Amino acid sequence: MMDIILIVLSIICLLTGFLGCVLPALPGPPVSYVGLLLLHFTDRVQFSTSQLLVWLGLVALSLLLDYLIPMWGSKYSGGTKWGSWGAFAGSIIGLFFLPYGLLLGPFLGAMIGELLGDKGLSVALKSGIGSLLGFLFGTILKVILCAYFIVVFFTSLW
Repeated sequence: MMDIILIVLSIICLLTGFLGCVLPALPGPPVSYVGLLLLHFTDRVQFSTSQLLVWLGLVALSLLLDYLIPMWGSKYSGGTKWGSWGAFAGSIIGLFFLPYGLLLGPFLGAMIGELLGDKGLSVALKSGIGSLLGFLFGTILKVILCAYFIVVFFTSLW
């Protein structure tokens, strides 16, 4: 009976985590990882310590990249360090203005950073777009990680 409860909770965590990749306020990969941990505590599936640690590392990396990728997007689209740091600050500040802050935060932060660094509107706009594209790329990476966790769940269980 306890295994059934853990498996159901695991499915809920995996689906919630997957949705959390695109919905604000839900930390996607960490919640999906909890789903795999719950499955691990059943009698039906036992993951190795190495698997659990690698997956935990991937989750930590995804959380870190969530903040860094918009900065890199700004930088590689022609922005300066002002735009990169603006994108980082915008990502943090955007969390307080959900759901639109998640998209607009890095974009506006990069633009404002470039404008504060005495760059023109054209450079600021390119930096903002690069930051936004970086954010979208990070979201795709999180979706891939959570989808992988779902595949691991089903292949382990059946």
